[in-house]
Amino acid sequence: MTVLIVDDDEANLFIMAAVVRRVDGAEPVTVAGPAEALDWLRNNEPDLILLDQMMPDMDGMELLRHIREDRRLNEVPVVMITANTSVEVRVRALDEGCNDFLTKPIVVPEVQARMRNLLALRQSRSLLRDRAALLAAEVDRVTAALQRQGQELVHRLSRAAECRDPETGAHIERMARYSEVIAEAAGFDRDYSRQLRHAAPMHDIGKVGIPDLILLKPGRLSPEELLIMRQHTQIGHRILADSAVPLLQLAAEIALSHHEKFDGSGYPHGLAGNRIPASGRIVAVADVFDALTNARPYKRAWSLTDARDFMLANRGSHFDPDFMDAFLTRWDVIRDIHHTLPDIEEVMTPDD
Repeated sequence: MTVLIVDDDEANLFIMAAVVRRVDGAEPVTVAGPAEALDWLRNNEPDLILLDQMMPDMDGMELLRHIREDRRLNEVPVVMITANTSVEVRVRALDEGCNDFLTKPIVVPEVQARMRNLLALRQSRSLLRDRAALLAAEVDRVTAALQRQGQELVHRLSRAAECRDPETGAHIERMARYSEVIAEAAGFDRDYSRQLRHAAPMHDIGKVGIPDLILLKPGRLSPEELLIMRQHTQIGHRILADSAVPLLQLAAEIALSHHEKFDGSGYPHGLAGNRIPASGRIVAVADVFDALTNARPYKRAWSLTDARDFMLANRGSHFDPDFMDAFLTRWDVIRDIHHTLPDIEEVMTPDD
């Protein structure tokens, strides 16, 4: 362990270096004054500093202050070596961050004992710091693995839901990307926007619980059938709820709330305004836009312009005004996603 010795007297430096070498595992570095010490400390971090109090130009007290101003050196123990035995000097040094004192003339066994104690403390702190860093890295690794597992689970469940509703094609990928774009435009951070993209494909997972006669019906649903179809929001929430995985928690929230409307006329709970989770309000914009602009057995595909005009007309009723505005600010990106991810059987037509 490195011990920095700062003293303007060459004889004192020689003696203190010899004392340090007699402590197992300690290696002295000697500097002949505060300016040289500060220069060395810019690129090095010792394990202990032995600092003479009385030096010309800059005394030990001022040098100590400079050392403690460097956050990198904040935990390095400093021992002040002084011939001044006044309480005032010692209190001042302690206030500046001194850890211990040695009084001249030094007693070698005392110096070595204090050094061993302080170096042992330094080593323990370094080990704790390294262990904390290792634990933090391990937590990050496990967290990342859980996130990957959650994303894979969401992807596979989404594919399972798509197998029961094959007409949707690339719908889940498009609306997931729309959701991410809207979230970013609305000011959400990158992590949340990505999580939303990964969770959004689960919005209709509850359709696995809807009978085929209703789910795959080519025409419009009767009022009774529509009631059954609307149950997919609650079914999806039951499938995903109570998970310890944050991604699945977000997916459960989306599954339950993406058919709520800003004015309270949606389902399943008729929530309004900010009572609807932000994730549900964002996905509502993305989901409806994609449903309008792609063909289904019961309807033709709308042009992007017609879909945009319809949604603008429902800004503040069906759609959250803020998220609708965010959607419009990224219109070029939305158009690119629409055109680069067509349904397999869709024939591309120019936007009017």
